[in-house]
Amino acid sequence: MKQLLSLEKVNQSFRIKGREAVTILKDINLSFNEGEFVAILGPSGAGKSTLLRIIAGLITPSQGTVSYLGKPIIGVNPGIAMVFQSFALFPWLTILDNVMLGLEGKEMSEKEKLERSMNILDVVGLDGFESAFPKELSGGMRQRVGIGRALVSEPDILLMDEAFSALDILTAENLRRDLLDLWLEKKIPTKAIILVTHGIEEAVYMADRAVILSTRPATVRTNLPILLPRWRERKSTEFLTYVDKIYSLMTNPETVGNGDAASGVFGAADGGRQQRREPVLLPNVTASALTGFLELLADSGEKTDLYKLADRFIMDIKDFFPLVEFSNLLRFSAVTEGDIALTEDGKIFAEASVLERKALFKQHILDNVAFIHEMAQKIENDTDQKMDIDYFQEQLAASIGDENAEKQMDLIIGWMRYAELITYDDVSEQVSFDNSL
Repeated sequence: MKQLLSLEKVNQSFRIKGREAVTILKDINLSFNEGEFVAILGPSGAGKSTLLRIIAGLITPSQGTVSYLGKPIIGVNPGIAMVFQSFALFPWLTILDNVMLGLEGKEMSEKEKLERSMNILDVVGLDGFESAFPKELSGGMRQRVGIGRALVSEPDILLMDEAFSALDILTAENLRRDLLDLWLEKKIPTKAIILVTHGIEEAVYMADRAVILSTRPATVRTNLPILLPRWRERKSTEFLTYVDKIYSLMTNPETVGNGDAASGVFGAADGGRQQRREPVLLPNVTASALTGFLELLADSGEKTDLYKLADRFIMDIKDFFPLVEFSNLLRFSAVTEGDIALTEDGKIFAEASVLERKALFKQHILDNVAFIHEMAQKIENDTDQKMDIDYFQEQLAASIGDENAEKQMDLIIGWMRYAELITYDDVSEQVSFDNSL
């Protein structure tokens, strides 16, 4: 297959004034070939959309090279068009005018632009709506306009950033099938499609290959070919095997260096000795949410299929994955081949009293989150056993940026208060060591 696009040793960092650069993407090496439909998956906040914007030429990578048809791109990638999650239509323009915007700057006569735009409206199922305004259309039809605007320029590569996530289930499914029909029947000139998604089923249903990113700083964990015939049956054993495989890849602890699990903000605590690593954002899960998850997991039996568990809980993937990640991080559960099971301590936690749970949570959070281990030690060893929260937040901000640091600090304080490791005074913004447990 002919290679259309490649990324070589791409790194992306953002520098905040007075802080160290925050690394979003690290050592990304990817290629995209003619005839491929590729899905990009990864945890929330991993940098999937940033990667897509680098491919589009909307962001210049801090390091590395992005090449289109063998030549490094400078500025906007000329062979690419993009479909956004939010429709991004101009409300004061008609549907036809919105689509024709995709031809701005093209050396074409107005007649040619009009003919091509009318043709693409027919292709995406909007014939007869050319004079309507966006407010007159449903969400699904508005997204069809967005797809039409991207396709009208006849790009080699169509980029889609969570393009179906803002739609209701039935509308999204209908649009997926229609897009696949256009792609498989070669009714559009596009040579490759790259879809950023958090939907594992969506990826297996639509894509020929799944690129799975790690947590931030994102690296390519896996390039997984999806070798299923078209059209795909969601309930088939083969389909569910791929779904389980991706679930397992995305929820297992990541290995770094010698294979130790990378957990916490600066790696796992080991008897008070921390191994510094690239900072990893902690899963945004409260202690009470974890408790409920472990109780439900205990009720589900010895071993449970992740895909079926998410379906049973009626949980969005973006909410489900952090729970699994946090549970695994604290060694209350483990994932193997797409199945999740409680560890012995996880079983004890699920059946324990409130105070017993607090004690067990305290033990596991100190053992498995190095930053919390360090923080607790510093507060305990302080003369007054009291410190300003800004001291710790600035440590985080130096590695993950101010906005992330504030959110992570709130999360950490909540965990440590639940474990009765600290008390926190919201007025003075000071944390004190708690000797009550």
